[in-house]
Amino acid sequence: MDARPTLLVIAHGSRDPRHAATVSALCARVRALRPGLRVDVGYLDFHAPRVPRVLERLADETAGRCAGPASGRVRDVMALPLLLTRAFHAKSDIPAVLQEAAARLPRLAVRQAEVLGPSALLTAALERRLAQAGVRPGDRRSTGVVLASAGSSDPEAIAVIAEIAREWRRTAGWCAVRPAFASASLPRTADAVRELRAEGAERVAVAPYVIAPGFLPDRIAAGAREAGADVLAPVLGAAPELARLLLRRYDDAVADRARADRPALIA
Repeated sequence: MDARPTLLVIAHGSRDPRHAATVSALCARVRALRPGLRVDVGYLDFHAPRVPRVLERLADETAGRCAGPASGRVRDVMALPLLLTRAFHAKSDIPAVLQEAAARLPRLAVRQAEVLGPSALLTAALERRLAQAGVRPGDRRSTGVVLASAGSSDPEAIAVIAEIAREWRRTAGWCAVRPAFASASLPRTADAVRELRAEGAERVAVAPYVIAPGFLPDRIAAGAREAGADVLAPVLGAAPELARLLLRRYDDAVADRARADRPALIA
Protein backbone atom coordinates (compact mmCIF):
# COMPACT_ATOMS: atom_id res chain seq x y z
CA MET A 1 0.00 0.00 0.00
CA ASP A 2 1.26 3.49 -0.86
CA ALA A 3 2.69 5.13 2.27
CA ARG A 4 1.21 8.49 1.27
CA PRO A 5 -2.24 9.25 2.62
CA THR A 6 -5.08 8.96 0.15
CA LEU A 7 -6.35 12.41 -0.80
CA LEU A 8 -10.12 12.55 -0.35
CA VAL A 9 -11.51 15.71 -1.90
CA ILE A 10 -14.82 16.61 -0.24
CA ALA A 11 -17.14 18.68 -2.43
CA HIS A 12 -20.48 20.14 -1.38
CA GLY A 13 -22.43 18.68 -4.28
CA SER A 14 -25.21 20.12 -6.43
CA ARG A 15 -28.20 19.00 -8.47
CA ASP A 16 -26.54 20.81 -11.38
CA PRO A 17 -24.48 18.24 -13.33
CA ARG A 18 -21.93 20.92 -14.21
CA HIS A 19 -20.83 20.92 -10.56
CA ALA A 20 -19.67 17.29 -10.49
CA ALA A 21 -18.14 17.61 -13.96
CA THR A 22 -16.06 20.55 -12.76
CA VAL A 23 -14.95 18.73 -9.61
CA SER A 24 -13.94 15.73 -11.72
CA ALA A 25 -11.92 17.93 -14.08
CA LEU A 26 -10.16 19.61 -11.16
CA CYS A 27 -9.25 16.27 -9.57
CA ALA A 28 -7.99 14.99 -12.92
CA ARG A 29 -5.64 17.98 -13.05
CA VAL A 30 -4.46 17.21 -9.50
CA ARG A 31 -3.71 13.61 -10.50
CA ALA A 32 -1.76 14.83 -13.52
CA LEU A 33 0.35 17.08 -11.30
CA ARG A 34 1.06 14.29 -8.78
CA PRO A 35 1.17 10.94 -10.61
CA GLY A 36 0.74 8.00 -8.29
CA LEU A 37 -1.17 9.90 -5.60
CA ARG A 38 -4.54 8.29 -4.91
CA VAL A 39 -7.21 11.00 -5.30
CA ASP A 40 -10.85 10.17 -4.50
CA VAL A 41 -13.90 12.44 -4.45
CA GLY A 42 -16.86 12.37 -2.08
CA TYR A 43 -19.88 14.67 -1.85
CA LEU A 44 -21.76 15.99 1.15
CA ASP A 45 -25.10 16.19 -0.63
CA PHE A 46 -27.02 15.90 -3.92
CA HIS A 47 -24.47 13.73 -5.73
CA ALA A 48 -22.87 10.32 -5.43
CA PRO A 49 -20.67 8.97 -4.09
CA ARG A 50 -21.32 10.46 -0.65
CA VAL A 51 -18.36 10.83 1.70
CA PRO A 52 -19.31 7.91 4.01
CA ARG A 53 -19.58 5.55 1.04
CA VAL A 54 -16.14 6.53 -0.25
CA LEU A 55 -14.63 5.93 3.17
CA GLU A 56 -16.36 2.56 3.42
CA ARG A 57 -14.91 1.57 0.06
CA LEU A 58 -11.42 2.60 1.15
CA ALA A 59 -11.79 0.58 4.34
CA ASP A 60 -12.97 -2.46 2.36
CA GLU A 61 -9.98 -2.16 0.03
CA THR A 62 -7.65 -2.00 3.03
CA ALA A 63 -9.21 -5.10 4.56
CA GLY A 64 -8.86 -6.95 1.26
CA ARG A 65 -5.23 -5.99 0.74
CA CYS A 66 -4.25 -6.59 4.32
CA ALA A 67 -5.75 -10.03 4.89
CA GLY A 68 -3.37 -12.37 6.69
CA PRO A 69 -0.20 -11.28 8.54
CA ALA A 70 -0.64 -7.61 7.68
CA SER A 71 -4.24 -7.45 8.87
CA GLY A 72 -3.42 -4.75 11.42
CA ARG A 73 -2.53 -2.16 8.80
CA VAL A 74 -4.46 1.10 8.58
CA ARG A 75 -5.04 3.32 5.57
CA ASP A 76 -4.31 7.00 6.08
CA VAL A 77 -6.83 9.36 4.51
CA MET A 78 -6.38 13.12 4.22
CA ALA A 79 -9.80 14.71 3.74
CA LEU A 80 -9.57 18.07 1.99
CA PRO A 81 -12.67 20.30 1.91
CA LEU A 82 -13.20 21.80 -1.53
CA LEU A 83 -14.23 25.05 0.13
CA LEU A 84 -12.92 28.59 -0.19
CA THR A 85 -13.75 29.76 3.34
CA ARG A 86 -13.86 28.18 6.76
CA ALA A 87 -17.57 28.32 7.54
CA PHE A 88 -20.29 25.91 8.69
CA HIS A 89 -19.46 23.03 6.35
CA ALA A 90 -15.77 23.06 7.29
CA LYS A 91 -16.39 23.62 10.99
CA SER A 92 -19.37 21.31 11.58
CA ASP A 93 -20.67 19.21 8.68
CA ILE A 94 -17.43 17.70 7.47
CA PRO A 95 -15.92 16.97 10.93
CA ALA A 96 -19.17 15.27 11.95
CA VAL A 97 -19.21 13.07 8.84
CA LEU A 98 -15.55 12.15 9.25
CA GLN A 99 -15.83 11.42 12.97
CA GLU A 100 -18.85 9.17 12.45
CA ALA A 101 -17.09 7.25 9.69
CA ALA A 102 -13.86 6.91 11.69
CA ALA A 103 -15.80 5.42 14.61
CA ARG A 104 -17.28 2.76 12.29
CA LEU A 105 -14.16 2.10 10.25
CA PRO A 106 -11.17 1.35 12.48
CA ARG A 107 -9.00 0.49 9.47
CA LEU A 108 -8.98 4.16 8.49
CA ALA A 109 -7.01 7.01 10.05
CA VAL A 110 -8.87 10.07 8.74
CA ARG A 111 -7.63 13.62 9.17
CA GLN A 112 -9.06 16.87 7.84
CA ALA A 113 -6.93 19.39 5.95
CA GLU A 114 -7.56 23.13 5.88
CA VAL A 115 -9.92 24.80 3.44
CA LEU A 116 -8.44 26.32 0.30
CA GLY A 117 -8.74 30.02 1.06
CA PRO A 118 -7.45 32.55 1.46
CA SER A 119 -4.46 32.14 -0.85
CA ALA A 120 -2.54 34.14 -3.43
CA LEU A 121 -3.14 31.20 -5.79
CA LEU A 122 -6.88 31.86 -5.61
CA THR A 123 -6.32 35.52 -6.46
CA ALA A 124 -4.18 34.42 -9.41
CA ALA A 125 -6.99 32.13 -10.56
CA LEU A 126 -9.48 35.01 -10.31
CA GLU A 127 -7.21 37.16 -12.47
CA ARG A 128 -6.86 34.31 -14.98
CA ARG A 129 -10.64 34.14 -15.34
CA LEU A 130 -10.99 37.92 -15.67
CA ALA A 131 -8.34 37.93 -18.39
CA GLN A 132 -10.20 35.15 -20.20
CA ALA A 133 -13.33 37.31 -20.02
CA GLY A 134 -11.53 40.19 -21.73
CA VAL A 135 -10.03 42.33 -18.95
CA ARG A 136 -6.59 43.60 -19.99
CA PRO A 137 -3.75 44.67 -17.69
CA GLY A 138 -4.20 48.28 -18.79
CA ASP A 139 -7.84 48.23 -17.65
CA ARG A 140 -7.07 47.88 -13.95
CA ARG A 141 -7.04 51.55 -12.94
CA SER A 142 -10.45 52.17 -14.47
CA THR A 143 -12.10 48.86 -13.52
CA GLY A 144 -14.02 48.12 -10.34
CA VAL A 145 -14.27 44.44 -9.47
CA VAL A 146 -17.10 42.71 -7.64
CA LEU A 147 -15.69 39.75 -5.72
CA ALA A 148 -18.85 37.65 -5.69
CA SER A 149 -18.93 34.69 -3.33
CA ALA A 150 -21.66 32.21 -2.44
CA GLY A 151 -22.23 33.84 0.95
CA SER A 152 -22.38 32.59 4.51
CA SER A 153 -24.02 33.35 7.84
CA ASP A 154 -20.63 32.83 9.51
CA PRO A 155 -19.09 36.23 10.45
CA GLU A 156 -15.58 34.81 10.18
CA ALA A 157 -16.15 33.76 6.57
CA ILE A 158 -17.65 37.14 5.64
CA ALA A 159 -14.71 38.95 7.24
CA VAL A 160 -12.28 36.82 5.23
CA ILE A 161 -13.99 37.73 1.95
CA ALA A 162 -13.85 41.42 2.85
CA GLU A 163 -10.15 41.17 3.66
CA ILE A 164 -9.44 39.36 0.38
CA ALA A 165 -11.18 42.20 -1.48
CA ARG A 166 -9.12 44.86 0.34
CA GLU A 167 -5.84 43.04 -0.24
CA TRP A 168 -6.60 42.32 -3.89
CA ARG A 169 -7.27 45.98 -4.57
CA ARG A 170 -4.11 47.02 -2.72
CA THR A 171 -1.79 44.60 -4.51
CA ALA A 172 -3.33 44.47 -8.00
CA GLY A 173 -4.16 48.14 -8.63
CA TRP A 174 -7.86 47.81 -9.40
CA CYS A 175 -9.95 50.97 -9.18
CA ALA A 176 -11.93 49.23 -6.42
CA VAL A 177 -12.82 45.71 -5.26
CA ARG A 178 -16.18 45.24 -3.60
CA PRO A 179 -17.31 41.96 -1.95
CA ALA A 180 -20.79 40.65 -2.72
CA PHE A 181 -22.75 37.54 -1.82
CA ALA A 182 -25.29 35.29 -3.53
CA SER A 183 -26.97 34.30 -0.27
CA ALA A 184 -27.08 34.86 3.51
CA SER A 185 -25.19 38.18 3.44
CA LEU A 186 -25.32 41.57 1.76
CA PRO A 187 -24.68 43.24 -0.61
CA ARG A 188 -25.91 41.17 -3.54
CA THR A 189 -23.98 41.18 -6.80
CA ALA A 190 -26.31 43.62 -8.58
CA ASP A 191 -26.13 46.11 -5.71
CA ALA A 192 -22.33 45.97 -5.64
CA VAL A 193 -22.17 46.60 -9.39
CA ARG A 194 -24.43 49.65 -9.03
CA GLU A 195 -22.41 50.97 -6.09
CA LEU A 196 -19.18 50.80 -8.09
CA ARG A 197 -20.84 52.65 -10.97
CA ALA A 198 -22.07 55.34 -8.58
CA GLU A 199 -18.55 55.71 -7.19
CA GLY A 200 -17.16 56.42 -10.65
CA ALA A 201 -15.78 53.12 -11.94
CA GLU A 202 -15.60 53.33 -15.74
CA ARG A 203 -15.88 49.55 -16.06
CA VAL A 204 -17.27 46.95 -13.68
CA ALA A 205 -16.21 43.33 -13.77
CA VAL A 206 -17.77 40.53 -11.72
CA ALA A 207 -15.36 37.84 -10.56
CA PRO A 208 -17.19 34.81 -9.09
CA TYR A 209 -15.28 33.52 -6.08
CA VAL A 210 -16.79 30.07 -6.45
CA ILE A 211 -15.32 26.82 -7.70
CA ALA A 212 -18.06 25.14 -9.71
CA PRO A 213 -21.27 26.09 -11.51
CA GLY A 214 -24.60 25.67 -9.76
CA PHE A 215 -27.56 27.52 -8.28
CA LEU A 216 -25.63 30.24 -6.41
CA PRO A 217 -23.12 30.93 -9.22
CA ASP A 218 -26.11 31.27 -11.56
CA ARG A 219 -27.56 33.82 -9.13
CA ILE A 220 -24.26 35.75 -9.25
CA ALA A 221 -24.40 35.76 -13.05
CA ALA A 222 -28.02 36.93 -13.04
CA GLY A 223 -27.13 39.80 -10.71
CA ALA A 224 -24.25 40.83 -12.96
CA ARG A 225 -26.52 40.90 -16.01
CA GLU A 226 -29.33 42.68 -14.16
CA ALA A 227 -27.05 45.55 -13.13
CA GLY A 228 -25.29 45.76 -16.49
CA ALA A 229 -21.78 44.68 -15.52
CA ASP A 230 -19.32 45.07 -18.37
CA VAL A 231 -17.55 41.78 -17.70
CA LEU A 232 -18.63 38.52 -16.09
CA ALA A 233 -15.79 36.08 -15.52
CA PRO A 234 -16.30 32.32 -15.43
CA VAL A 235 -16.20 30.41 -12.14
CA LEU A 236 -12.77 29.29 -10.96
CA GLY A 237 -13.35 25.73 -12.17
CA ALA A 238 -10.39 23.48 -12.87
CA ALA A 239 -7.91 26.36 -12.98
CA PRO A 240 -4.29 25.18 -12.69
CA GLU A 241 -3.82 27.43 -9.66
CA LEU A 242 -6.61 25.56 -7.88
CA ALA A 243 -5.02 22.20 -8.59
CA ARG A 244 -1.69 23.42 -7.22
CA LEU A 245 -3.46 24.80 -4.15
CA LEU A 246 -5.14 21.46 -3.42
CA LEU A 247 -1.74 19.79 -3.42
CA ARG A 248 -0.27 22.55 -1.25
CA ARG A 249 -3.01 22.08 1.36
CA TYR A 250 -2.52 18.30 1.17
CA ASP A 251 1.25 18.58 1.61
CA ASP A 252 0.88 21.02 4.51
CA ALA A 253 -1.59 18.71 6.27
CA VAL A 254 0.62 15.66 5.76
CA ALA A 255 3.62 17.58 7.14
CA ASP A 256 1.58 18.72 10.15
CA ARG A 257 0.53 15.14 10.80
CA ALA A 258 4.13 13.94 10.63
CA ARG A 259 5.22 16.58 13.13
CA ALA A 260 2.37 15.69 15.47
CA ASP A 261 3.21 11.98 15.28
CA ARG A 262 6.94 12.47 15.82
CA PRO A 263 8.03 11.38 19.32
CA ALA A 264 9.16 14.24 21.54
CA LEU A 265 12.87 14.37 22.30
CA ILE A 266 13.80 13.90 25.92
CA ALA A 267 16.44 16.34 27.09
